[in-house]
Amino acid sequence: MFFTQHSALSTQHLIRCTLYFVLCTLFLAACNRGQDVSTLPTAASVDGVATASYLTENAPPPDFRGVLSFPEVDAGLAELEGWRYQVQLEFNGVFARTPRETSANATAEVWFKQLGSARRVVVNTSGELLGQENNAFEAVRLGPDAFMVRDNTCIDGGNDAVTAADLRAGRLVGGVNRATPTGLRATVNGQDVWQYSFTTADLNLPSIHLSDDGAMESSGGELWIAPKHNTVIRFYVNLNLTNAVIFDRQLPVSGTVILRYDLYDINLPTNITVPFGC
Repeated sequence: MFFTQHSALSTQHLIRCTLYFVLCTLFLAACNRGQDVSTLPTAASVDGVATASYLTENAPPPDFRGVLSFPEVDAGLAELEGWRYQVQLEFNGVFARTPRETSANATAEVWFKQLGSARRVVVNTSGELLGQENNAFEAVRLGPDAFMVRDNTCIDGGNDAVTAADLRAGRLVGGVNRATPTGLRATVNGQDVWQYSFTTADLNLPSIHLSDDGAMESSGGELWIAPKHNTVIRFYVNLNLTNAVIFDRQLPVSGTVILRYDLYDINLPTNITVPFGC
């Protein structure tokens, strides 16, 4: 990453110096000829040309050069042969308008294999905001059949097993409604990706709802997209919340939230079987 950014900066510096030299040469030539400088063609901004050149050199494929929308980070993944992703939502803060501290942490790892429509989901939650006790389960869907193991007990079929096996990152962390390319290219999780920028207003966050007097502000985040697969490879955002409801809990909270999503192992073979204990 450092090498990519350093090379980009060196390229911009070279362009700036070259343009500056050309402009100075034109200016001196005009003066020597006695030409009114005001009659020279208006030169483009050195900064503007350098930026435009940098973005052109590092532009993503044509279909990905404009504004993109990924309101659910895992949308379209079912079209790939297989994959694995990890997702996390972490909150630390207080119950709104009180000094009482509270926290929440929810992590999920999901595997998918298109052959046989197989899915495996492993979830862990902790923190007072999500209940006094830690919660963990594993759920597997094999075609029409669903299984779930919780507290060393197997639940074969039923709505709970189906719901657990179909858990999706898009419903947990959401995504971005509007994203624009920054011109930065890199390799992330083994994939050729481009970075896209977004604002707080661009976020789609199904797990977070603001109260009437609530507020939300981003303190940093990134979005990396792989055009080859038309999918998000990495998404994270840090948020400062005031009077917000998380996971539909009754009491609003204020504090910091970290959302993370990483996609791995695209189209690599994976083995998904009935969970141990079923």
